[in-house]
Amino acid sequence: MTNIQQFFRELKKERTRILLTILAIVWGTASVVIMLAIGDGVTRGMQRGMHGMGKGIVVVRSGETSKPFKGLGIGRRIHLREEDARMLQKQVPGIGLISPEYVRWGVYLTWGDHSLSTRATGVYPAYGQLRNIYPQKGGRFLNALDLEFRRRVIFLGDVVKERLFGDKEAVGETVYFNRVPFTVIGVMKKKIQTSCYSGMDQDATFIPASTSRVMFGHRYLNDVVYSPKDISKAKQVKEQVYEVMGKKYQFDPKDKDTLRMWDTIEQEQIFGKVSTGIRIFLGIIGGLTLIVAGVGLANIMYAVIRNRTREIGIKIAVGAKKRNIITEYILQSLLTVFAGGLIGLGFSWSLVKLFNIIPLKEEIFQYLGRPVMSVSTALITAGVLGLVGFLAGIFPARRAASVNPVDALRYE
Repeated sequence: MTNIQQFFRELKKERTRILLTILAIVWGTASVVIMLAIGDGVTRGMQRGMHGMGKGIVVVRSGETSKPFKGLGIGRRIHLREEDARMLQKQVPGIGLISPEYVRWGVYLTWGDHSLSTRATGVYPAYGQLRNIYPQKGGRFLNALDLEFRRRVIFLGDVVKERLFGDKEAVGETVYFNRVPFTVIGVMKKKIQTSCYSGMDQDATFIPASTSRVMFGHRYLNDVVYSPKDISKAKQVKEQVYEVMGKKYQFDPKDKDTLRMWDTIEQEQIFGKVSTGIRIFLGIIGGLTLIVAGVGLANIMYAVIRNRTREIGIKIAVGAKKRNIITEYILQSLLTVFAGGLIGLGFSWSLVKLFNIIPLKEEIFQYLGRPVMSVSTALITAGVLGLVGFLAGIFPARRAASVNPVDALRYE
């Protein structure tokens, strides 16, 4: 008789207990899967929000010296200039994209009868890619010619556009930027952004850095934004930035207070470790239910073995090996677990899909994200099910294999 046939025979004999155990495994499996799906959703939602400010970027802002260097004292302010961005681009080979950033608050933007106060950011064309700022259909971001010829062109954040134009088309229109006419060349695609340093991009306007410098007479930059060519070498690139800037401004490259750096790469690595911990914690919570179900299964297997003691004794007496007896009962345990596991996976998958098609406002998931069924979740669940099935079967199976044939034949 095959193990599957044996499984169904025992199912008929111990129908109530086995079905209750399978139901417990179904619930335990669903708990593991849903908890892990929630963990994946939270992780992806938070990553999406973090990437709204840019993926793999470093924001460099001015600081002041905290260590003496070559006779120069501490407390010297290190101001960033536009030529510093060009210098870093040339002298630090690990830097990919880079853009200086001039920021001006309280700029008045006017179109027709509508007027509002906004933030104007003067940048290079690379800034759009660095900060994940992309135009809606029909528009564009700043380009090299805008920068070279100091064009009076402006790119609008999506909220700025809505406040100024409403549902009307903005691209190609002329707006007055502190009473100076500018042509709207694009509007930002709506995005989720949970991190910022000067304000949300949706509330800003973007003009060429050269135009901003001329209009407002900027002497110093607010910051420089860059991304390394190879993220794995981000730390070395940061050290090179300190060395190049230290050589120019005469400060100790090991004095980290001279330049305040917001390293989103390092931040994301830390977040990755935290999210892994969250997933493990949620998986453990869900797995506890599955462990309880496994204990119940082990008790059933002990009962099955007790009821089949004479049969086991006969098998051993006619030459059945211990490993065959052990394999038989472990397979029965695994069949029970995977029967409940498959039902549990199907139930939890359906629940996650149903939750994701509910038409709720996207803002609700801006920070938490929606539950996600992933390959890793399925593999982890399968691994936990296999472990529970094996442990629930191995101990009763070993007991069955250790039966003395003589005593088993006298067993009633």
